[in-house]
Amino acid sequence: MAMLALTRLMAVRRRRQKRQRQRRRIQARDGLISTGAATAREGSGSPCEQDGNSQGGKPASYSGPTLPENILYHIHSLLPLRDAARAACVSHAFLNSWRCRPNLNFSIETLGLEANEYGADKATVEEFTKNVDHILKRHSGIGLKTLDIDVYFLRFDVDPQDGNNANPCHLDSWLRLALTSGVEELILVLPAKTPKYNFPCSLLSGKSGNSIQYIRLSSCAFRPTISLGCLRSLKRLHLYSVGITGDELGCLLSNSSALERLEVLLCSEILCLKLPRLLQRLSYLEVVSCDSLQVIESEAPSLSSCSFSGHRHHLVQLSLGEALQVKKLEMSCFSAVCYAREQLSTIVPNLKTLTIATSCEMASTPIVPSKFHHLKHLNIRIPGGALYPAYDFLSLASFLDASPSLETFVLDILVPECHVEHGLFSGDPSQLVQAPEHHHDTLKCMKITGFYPEKSLLELACRVLETATSLDCLTLGTSYCSCWRPGSWPGKCYLAAIGTYIEGKVASAARLDVEGPCTRRRAVEV
Repeated sequence: MAMLALTRLMAVRRRRQKRQRQRRRIQARDGLISTGAATAREGSGSPCEQDGNSQGGKPASYSGPTLPENILYHIHSLLPLRDAARAACVSHAFLNSWRCRPNLNFSIETLGLEANEYGADKATVEEFTKNVDHILKRHSGIGLKTLDIDVYFLRFDVDPQDGNNANPCHLDSWLRLALTSGVEELILVLPAKTPKYNFPCSLLSGKSGNSIQYIRLSSCAFRPTISLGCLRSLKRLHLYSVGITGDELGCLLSNSSALERLEVLLCSEILCLKLPRLLQRLSYLEVVSCDSLQVIESEAPSLSSCSFSGHRHHLVQLSLGEALQVKKLEMSCFSAVCYAREQLSTIVPNLKTLTIATSCEMASTPIVPSKFHHLKHLNIRIPGGALYPAYDFLSLASFLDASPSLETFVLDILVPECHVEHGLFSGDPSQLVQAPEHHHDTLKCMKITGFYPEKSLLELACRVLETATSLDCLTLGTSYCSCWRPGSWPGKCYLAAIGTYIEGKVASAARLDVEGPCTRRRAVEV
């Protein structure tokens, strides 16, 4: 869009200049006709010479409307890096803008180079380094807001004789220039290989770190210490596959009182994450796939959205202080469903949206007296099929009974296709557990994906139909219906089971939607 705007702008300016030249030629021609005899007697020069000296010997110049310099600079800053560099080569105005370009993003693509999944060859590494050095050394340092360096293709091996390797000193110098220039956003993407590049934390100390608002680091070692200066402007921190311990991260957080978002992904050295009370503005926390993580402790009073996942074989303990502002929570860990029902209603009492994902549930969902008084949206992802034949899906109704304000309930069952033919129920409908007299007055929508006619799952669907008086729609997704595969006998068709056990319980004001291969095939047959 920025390139199109620049092209249109240049075309408009050329048209205006052309019209101005035409007007000057017409004016010169008319003047020559009216004073032709006098001009001839005086032995004057050609019409072109007269036009050139029509203003006291000074050449005429373009006087049409022009865009203000700040608008031209803004348009230039929106161009991709290569296009902006080309424009600077043909325009003095854009050359000045280029030296003050606010956003510099260096990657193989932006510099027009090539690399494959195994990295780049020696010539490409040298060309990339030379170009980045050239651009940064000629940048004035004024107005630089974003430095984005994506060098996923480089290697930082020990052997300095290998020409395909990158010299960490280059990265140090690039970062030093950016941080001393008052950069606001720093993005550094490195190859996911070891040994990792050690980010020079000393560059963040003193006044250099005062302007930084966003830091995103990928695949490097980041070792802040207690001597780190105050990052008073830092609002967002994103760490992906970064070597950092919980104590080191705590040193950084203790100097970042303005932090609003914290995202920590694949940082395997963190065992305990502590968020101090001084993080008064922190509203969003995301901790994903940190396999060593055992505890999250937060005293941040404004935390409103939290997402975390731990190792698939152990539970992550959650302590969020008062946590009165937490309205949205996503959690994925071992036995997460049982933990959520037993603990979360007291840990985060004001939840409105809860998403739970579990890799393994050792027991069915317990029935406890605690309530989710404000919960409106519940999403549960849980394994099923022959891998977990003993799990009682009907026990999930404990969440319904504990959530008087619940409006939507989505149950996503992860069933491997090779296990869907096991545990299918084909008994008499009277053998299903009958629904209690308790009614749900707010539930409007329930959806079960990965549905198969297992007894407790049929009972859960019937429980919702019989007790949810305000239900608008029940959706069943039959992704792995057994009759869809060749050689299966029709008695195993999930649609038949839905018609036998569920369809008759749908109230006149509600709707039953069935999705899956069987519905598509029957539509074709009809």
